[in-house]
Amino acid sequence: MRKVTYGGACSLDGFLTGPGEAMDWLHFSPDVQRIMAEYWKRIDTILMGRKTWEFAAASGGGGGGPSKGITTYVFSRTLRARPPKGVALVSDDAGGFVRALKAKPGKEICLMGGSELAHSLFEAGLVDEVGFNIHPVLLGAGVPVFLPSRQRIRLELLENRTIDGGCVLATYRVVG
Repeated sequence: MRKVTYGGACSLDGFLTGPGEAMDWLHFSPDVQRIMAEYWKRIDTILMGRKTWEFAAASGGGGGGPSKGITTYVFSRTLRARPPKGVALVSDDAGGFVRALKAKPGKEICLMGGSELAHSLFEAGLVDEVGFNIHPVLLGAGVPVFLPSRQRIRLELLENRTIDGGCVLATYRVVG
């Protein structure tokens, strides 16, 4: 069974972006480059919600097109624009689609950004790991890492370490 990891960079107060989708607070260092390079070797699939994909595509990255054997799936029931080659639009039930995807052979699966898609996959019990590069900044508002949940999700710490810029890399396994 393939592993789904939800993660990325966030502020200490739990936001993926600041107000107005601001990302000027991100500290991109050689440490982060090494960590990302190692992670990208382990995955062959990216999952994104529509809002995350539109933001990434407008920024010129983040799975907006084909990239080194990585397939990107964008989940949306409202997206009208046709994604570029290498990006598949999924309008079916996200939980059922990801459950089937996990059962297929392949590398790990990256659930990138987007607390709405992450919320639905946590609710369906499909997220296996949570990993974030926590930045030493309090944004006060923005896109939250997690939405309110009806269930408690237990986590087991796999790794934590300080990286450049005073950031903390924390990785957890979902228990149960």
